[in-house]
Amino acid sequence: MDCLFCKIVKGEIPSYKVYEDDLVYAFLDIHPHGNGHTLIIPKVHYKDFTELPDDLLLHINKIAKEITDLLIKKLNVKGFSITTNYLDMQEVKHYHLHIIPISHDKIKPIEEIYTKIK
Repeated sequence: MDCLFCKIVKGEIPSYKVYEDDLVYAFLDIHPHGNGHTLIIPKVHYKDFTELPDDLLLHINKIAKEITDLLIKKLNVKGFSITTNYLDMQEVKHYHLHIIPISHDKIKPIEEIYTKIK
């Protein structure tokens, strides 16, 4: 399989890791829509949310709450858009949840944001 996100999980492609456990991996989006834009992906390849086991979907949402708390504390974020794309809207065909901080600040370099949240 030639999945970009599977390669990130395996460490074949570098990423700015925000969180990791046995089930999921979260990292900063390299094309952010907001400072701290984070993706949460399952470590096992599931094409989209319809394939995810319910307990994994619940776990991903639990981790999303932890990551939003982290971004609020470290980046002073005031609001979020939390979304997933499906079918033609899904650029990478590996389920991923977007956590997008909303602000009027200019998008900063990913390295700067990573330094602030680590």
